[in-house]
Amino acid sequence: MKTKLYVLYGGKSVEHEVSLKTAVTVLHSIDESRFEVYPVYITRDGLWCTPGQLSKEGLTIERLIARPAFHDPARSIGEILSGIMALPGPKVVLPLLHGSNGEDGTVQGLLELLNVPYVGNGVLSSALTLDKAMSKQVLAQAGIHQTEYRVYRFADWRTDEAAVLRDVENCMGYPCYVKPASLGSSIGISRCTNRGELLTGIREAFSYDKKLVIEREVDGREIQVAVIGNERPLASLPGEFIHDHIFFDYESKYMDKRLTMSIPAKLADGLTQRIRELAILAYQAHGCEGLARVDFFLDGKGDLFLNEINALPGFTNFSMYPVMWERTDGTSYSELIEKLIGHAIARHTDKQTFQYTR
Repeated sequence: MKTKLYVLYGGKSVEHEVSLKTAVTVLHSIDESRFEVYPVYITRDGLWCTPGQLSKEGLTIERLIARPAFHDPARSIGEILSGIMALPGPKVVLPLLHGSNGEDGTVQGLLELLNVPYVGNGVLSSALTLDKAMSKQVLAQAGIHQTEYRVYRFADWRTDEAAVLRDVENCMGYPCYVKPASLGSSIGISRCTNRGELLTGIREAFSYDKKLVIEREVDGREIQVAVIGNERPLASLPGEFIHDHIFFDYESKYMDKRLTMSIPAKLADGLTQRIRELAILAYQAHGCEGLARVDFFLDGKGDLFLNEINALPGFTNFSMYPVMWERTDGTSYSELIEKLIGHAIARHTDKQTFQYTR
């Protein structure tokens, strides 16, 4: 009997469109001789619906967008889950939800309650990695080098804007980056070179999140590493995008057709292995399982700074994560998906059968 594969995509996050692009690419690569695919579309309002069992033949983003039968989130979730989870045979869930209400542990908690295997990180690691402020505390505890940063809450800003501006200028200066604490794909992030830009950047970030992170700029290269696995994770060869953008923002990532990947990244002897080791250390410090992409900055002096860890990295054909694995050990896109599904099932099985023995 084929395994039922439930693919979750869309969602309430501002990364809704990114999720759709990921979903259509993944679905085109599923081995239909092994899996029956049941897409589950989550609208921008949080309503769950499904276009029914789909074949990848002629599949487009438009076909993935379904109309909800109910206009109450709780009822829509209940109806969809009770319908598809009642199907006989083995099951696994593939969440492709970027950002909040999907990558932050909320959906993972629901799947834990359903006691069904799912691809990717669990509740705690999902929450930690999406929250940049909390993640930085975990990295500091693990002794991993980071650039200087400050965390501010909206209450701080509302109480005394001038004090926050002075603190940033005294502690970090310019250029600096302002980031919503819990968001990805460079949305809401600003590079600031003066007080006017800082003021605008802070207001922009607070329109997405009530907590933000401000970091000192590292003038150098951004190096990425793909990590896969559960208790014994593996790290890919490092890679980097070759580009001429001062700030690698959303438009640069997804719209610039001139981007090229350098995999493996050209690094000094010994540095490649060091970066791979640090990526695994950061992965395990966050309790990650399944997959993550770990991003570093390398400055002109050769100093390495861990930028962030992404528990659900971009996963289209043009994303760094799958390409790094293809160039590391020859794993194809479809093979990578099956490996991730295998890790999900193995983790679930271990959890069901684990017994502590002295």
